[in-house]
Amino acid sequence: MKAQHDLVIRGGTVADGTGSALFEGDVAVKDGRIVEVGHVAGSGTEEVDAKGLLVTPGFIDIHTHYDGQATWDERLAPSSWHGVTTAVMGNCGVGFAPVRPADRSMLVKFMEGVEDIPGAVLDLGLDWKWESFGDYLNALERINRDMDICAQIAHGPLRLYVMGERATRLEAATPQDVAAMRVLTRDAIAQGALGFSTSRTLNHQTLAGDPVPGLRATQDELVGIALGLRDAGQGVFQLISDWDTPDLQTEFEMMCAVATRCGRPVSFSLGQRHATPHVWKELLERTHAAVDAGLKIRAQVAPRAVGVLLGLQGSLNPFSDFPAYKEIANKGLSERVAIMRTPAFRAKLLAQTPDDTTSPIARRLRSFEYIFPLGNPPNYEPTRESSIAHHAARQKRPAQEVAYDMILEDEGKNFLFGPINNYAEFNLNICRQMITDKDTLLGLGDGGAHVSIISDSNYTTFLLAYWGRDCGKDKLDLGWLVKRQTRDNAQFFGLLDRGLIKPGMKADINVIDFDKLTSDRPYMAEDLPGGGKRLLQKAHGYRMTLVNGTPTYIDGVSTGALPGRLVRGEKAAP
Repeated sequence: MKAQHDLVIRGGTVADGTGSALFEGDVAVKDGRIVEVGHVAGSGTEEVDAKGLLVTPGFIDIHTHYDGQATWDERLAPSSWHGVTTAVMGNCGVGFAPVRPADRSMLVKFMEGVEDIPGAVLDLGLDWKWESFGDYLNALERINRDMDICAQIAHGPLRLYVMGERATRLEAATPQDVAAMRVLTRDAIAQGALGFSTSRTLNHQTLAGDPVPGLRATQDELVGIALGLRDAGQGVFQLISDWDTPDLQTEFEMMCAVATRCGRPVSFSLGQRHATPHVWKELLERTHAAVDAGLKIRAQVAPRAVGVLLGLQGSLNPFSDFPAYKEIANKGLSERVAIMRTPAFRAKLLAQTPDDTTSPIARRLRSFEYIFPLGNPPNYEPTRESSIAHHAARQKRPAQEVAYDMILEDEGKNFLFGPINNYAEFNLNICRQMITDKDTLLGLGDGGAHVSIISDSNYTTFLLAYWGRDCGKDKLDLGWLVKRQTRDNAQFFGLLDRGLIKPGMKADINVIDFDKLTSDRPYMAEDLPGGGKRLLQKAHGYRMTLVNGTPTYIDGVSTGALPGRLVRGEKAAP
């Protein structure tokens, strides 16, 4: 008898994305859609035995930076290794369209500085076969991938396109400038952009220390651009800010003014800064009040600490700015390890003073109270007593010596973990409060960015494995966690055809051996254009991932299929 379905997943434990109780059932797929859920009598051309396995919608990652990589790469690893089937890029006000030929190098500088993507990689990888944002979307559409992607128009390129050098000098936009940006934003949304993003943080700079163009944009400018979303009738507004007191109230009121005037959803990045550890609570309280007043505002939060990886494979380690290390920094890993193991070099370096002792980065490199062995598998909730400082105190040795020895372990492939947000109390309690808050969204994994210092693209895997299984008495309901990473994100962005295991929905599906779900320690690959380096991180437990009804990965191995497409906004012109 001829099979009625393309694929049937049999007898899995289904977390359908609604947050309801898990249930045992079958899922039938045909022509890229889910057609039956429950008891499926008809057969499939392919049958998958999912008995004892977790079946979820594909994960939707709303905060990535694949804007460059997506123009040359068919596989958006490492996100696609961690169950992500839809990724939203163009966050934090940086991107590559619209752009005039003369401004291409400036956009590369912004992305290099803000998102730690090497300029040489972008120069080699980007073919710049676009000028308008619509042209950029068309270029993205010409490549098939292992996941669906969505793009937002970013403030940096938009402002530079309209204002030229005045944008980089942070001059105030004129009414004419604002009107032009409003039109271009409206057109980008009409052509398929999912929204607009901006950055208002001093942490976002080029490598030369120049701020991003939107840093000091006025309320009138941001409201004017947001009205472009209203004109188009769809799209979200995303921003990142420092939220420094005493300007927090003014900044938050400006965000509320944007939400009020455009009537569109607004999200902002939220984390606990260790220097001001209680500000996140005030921001959430203000968010609650704004939502109660009818505004569509959500905070994007992370399921664990945001942390830098310090080691000889990456771009930073505790000795990066020591004169002796700089002498060998450009040598290969094995040669550096051999040199650093010699007693003479070790004594020479440890007797030195670093060139930089005052910058925020320099302080982080040697804040040994907040630097820990990462381990393999990685430990993302290290105890205070496991810090380098405490190791050193127990051994009665200087902390720098302990750190030196640790980064040489495993032939120099070892990493130290330095949490910079969400870990002021040396635990993940505040992350639990953030992810369980009614007015937050899960995001901030930054896939495609910070390629030599941060590896947070496995947030999706960590969310389920840690908060749904490993954290003891703080464990959260698994069906609810799946909803947070699927349907909640889909609804906020208007991606209403995905995020649920329901008939008629896109067949983006994960089949997971939940008991084995985990991540390996990150490692450095040299597979970017020109041999550029980036951190990758493998996952275990994903038995199968489907995108548009087609298996893309089976037991972590690519099937070779590339069913992923560019997803344009619902009202985009054909």
